Amino acid sequence: MADNRVVQGRMVTPKRLAELIEGESVMDAEPIEDADRDCPDCGENVLKVGYMPGVTSFVTGYKCQECDWAEIEDDD
Repeated sequence: MADNRVVQGRMVTPKRLAELIEGESVMDAEPIEDADRDCPDCGENVLKVGYMPGVTSFVTGYKCQECDWAEIEDDD
């Protein structure tokens, strides 16, 4: 099963998508899912990925497949 998805014209892994959202490297990431919402900036599809930016935290990141828009939701 391919977990990779195309984001802004590039194929990314779950971990790479999380790094794009976080802006730095992350420890681990779950499979990428469709977020069932549209980008507030361009109206395109938004992906979501759960990931661990550090040992003690887990967050859900959202990223548009077409533009630079991204958002982090803290799950703590």
